[in-house]
Amino acid sequence: MQLSSRKSGALRGTARIPGDKSISHRALMIGAVATGDMIISGLLESADIHATAMALRALGVRVGRDEAGLWQVRGRGPHGLQNPKQVLDMGNSGTGVRLLAGLLAGTDVTATFTGDSSLVKRPMKRVLEPLTQMGAQVLARDDIALPFTLRGAGKHTASITYNMPVPSAQVKSAILLAGLFADGQTIVTETRPTRNHTEIMLAHCGADITAAEDGRIVLNGGKLLPGGSLQVPGDPSAAAFIAAAAVLAGESDVTMTRICVNPTRMGFYETLQEMGADIVISRSRSEYGEMVADITIRGGAKLSGVDVKPERIPAMVDEVPVLAVIAACAAGVTHLRGLAELRVKESDRVALMTAGLLGCGTSVEVSGDDMTIHGNGHAPRGGALIDTGMDHRIAMSFLTLGTVTEEPITIDDARMIGTSFPDFARVMNDLGAAIAPPDEPVFATDP
Repeated sequence: MQLSSRKSGALRGTARIPGDKSISHRALMIGAVATGDMIISGLLESADIHATAMALRALGVRVGRDEAGLWQVRGRGPHGLQNPKQVLDMGNSGTGVRLLAGLLAGTDVTATFTGDSSLVKRPMKRVLEPLTQMGAQVLARDDIALPFTLRGAGKHTASITYNMPVPSAQVKSAILLAGLFADGQTIVTETRPTRNHTEIMLAHCGADITAAEDGRIVLNGGKLLPGGSLQVPGDPSAAAFIAAAAVLAGESDVTMTRICVNPTRMGFYETLQEMGADIVISRSRSEYGEMVADITIRGGAKLSGVDVKPERIPAMVDEVPVLAVIAACAAGVTHLRGLAELRVKESDRVALMTAGLLGCGTSVEVSGDDMTIHGNGHAPRGGALIDTGMDHRIAMSFLTLGTVTEEPITIDDARMIGTSFPDFARVMNDLGAAIAPPDEPVFATDP
């Protein structure tokens, strides 16, 4: 299904942002191996999270939702997961498959994983290699991609010391989840900080885990997790699209409440402020170990290009596509450096963003893993049909850009938006945007 976004003017109001996707995955999985029930409010109800819930049910875990939206996971303890009778289809969720592989690596379970046509192309070697060091056995294709079968090490799970070769919260988290079942200390060292939701949630749920300033995370395995309750905050990556639309449209005034403002997730908002955006973060507080706050964005500020260094990318890896859209409207040159990780997400986001921006009339250059965007201080022409590559963040980024371009922007397929932000179009339209199926296709000119 195609969707088009038309120039709409200022956005105003309070936006309810769905629960954080990263935290939602972890809440379900950690709840599955707790000794008691995990009660979760604010869980993201998207295709990716439903895929994780279905996989856990196949492993023998009772996962349910009441009419008020409260989720319950009946934990089976560290040794209660069962061999599934069917292949675990993780849909489009790279986080789901990598973290669940880590969780199962420390159990006696044997499971086969697969996914959709996008997920089967994504690299799995980086997560499966340390899991095999911990004792898991993996049967996979030569390039270690989906589908693969994993046999957990169970009582033979070994603790390891692992130095992260590249920043990856998913790999780090998979190792830590497997380390729950190991005797002794599992130690992960990262050279650049990545999302630390796993460490925070494990500590909140009773695990013996510490994180040092030198990048070392130490987990003492074998401790039972009793279960409990969690409230999932709003997803800052989903909120980024609302923030971008508000920043770009003059006279906009939008507030988003209870957003996760974990420091490992704030790179996008810090960069926006450096570009000159009017952003106010208020009512900052800690809830269930995570920092949350309200974010207010006012449009109309003059935006300038910036130089984003590689060390900031892990703190904004999912927001780079929508930042590129903002850069296309800013005055001057924006350099986005060190984007290698974006080439192995749901799509090659560097290639798709480059093609889409060129089609909309923006000057873009790519050199290796660096992208340079030449902004003219106003929105580009627009008028393109965007190849999203089945990538939800590419789709939402260009629908965001379409709110300020002179000509509408159309995306080729909106279905993948449901993997992370099912109500995106409704939330945007409630604030004043104009996103709807197109009357007729709009085609990009060849760059």
